[in-house]
Amino acid sequence: MMTDQEIEKRLAEIFAQNYELLKMEGGHALTEAGQKDAFNQVLYYYRKLKEVASKVTDTEVKLTLPDQKTPDGRSFTIEGIVDIVREEDEVWMYDIKTHDPFYVMANKHLYEKQLNVYAYIWENLRGNPLDHTAVISTVIPDALKEAESVGDTARIQKELTKWEPVIEIPYKEDNVKDTIHDFALVVDNIEKHCFTPPPLKVLDDKIYGTNSKFATRICRNCDARFSCSSFREYATKLQKSGTMNFKKYYEDFGTDAEQEEFINASIDLDKINSIPELPQ
Repeated sequence: MMTDQEIEKRLAEIFAQNYELLKMEGGHALTEAGQKDAFNQVLYYYRKLKEVASKVTDTEVKLTLPDQKTPDGRSFTIEGIVDIVREEDEVWMYDIKTHDPFYVMANKHLYEKQLNVYAYIWENLRGNPLDHTAVISTVIPDALKEAESVGDTARIQKELTKWEPVIEIPYKEDNVKDTIHDFALVVDNIEKHCFTPPPLKVLDDKIYGTNSKFATRICRNCDARFSCSSFREYATKLQKSGTMNFKKYYEDFGTDAEQEEFINASIDLDKINSIPELPQ
């Protein structure tokens, strides 16, 4: 059996291999600091959840609910991936999310619908027992990041102990039919190209349980935001107030040190070293 030290060393090796593959596939590189932050997320996620990880009995289980119909008669299938832990007399279903735990805690109803459908498939279509459903949040708390950045070992341990990434979500089978119907309405709207954006007020309001506005937490991650009338209206309002100035982002190339670090991160030394020298 591998020791914790050996496992963490192996994680570093796998992370480095994956990073090189992603860099070749995507053509994008991270700075040394960016790579360190990314690996720290993997490392602390492992340290916090290694006990749960060691108990996972079924990993990346694909759940499928086929042959569903929309109100307009379109066919669709719901699919999801979960992890299962069978321990003594209990079975847990985990859905891994890249959302922070405070957001998940404050908006459980958003996750409840999805997990309820997965639980329904697991229990009723596959005939398996299930006792609990939960979301695992992979985002490292800001306080832990700050402790890591200054190398404060005692504070790192304190924040690691406080971190609660596993959030139990209640299973309500009675709501499954309504959730599947909601999925069906979304399918019809997509196929009919009906993409009505939320009104400006929604973008300007803070999401319940967080200090983030809808525009920054949700719209910022939407590739279609610059084609969205509500987001353009939101951005224009900020522009007039001087809060948002797009031009500064085009002209902001960072400090000399940051530019050099970015260039070095993108340099393919192996390719450069393979170029033959010109004859004298």
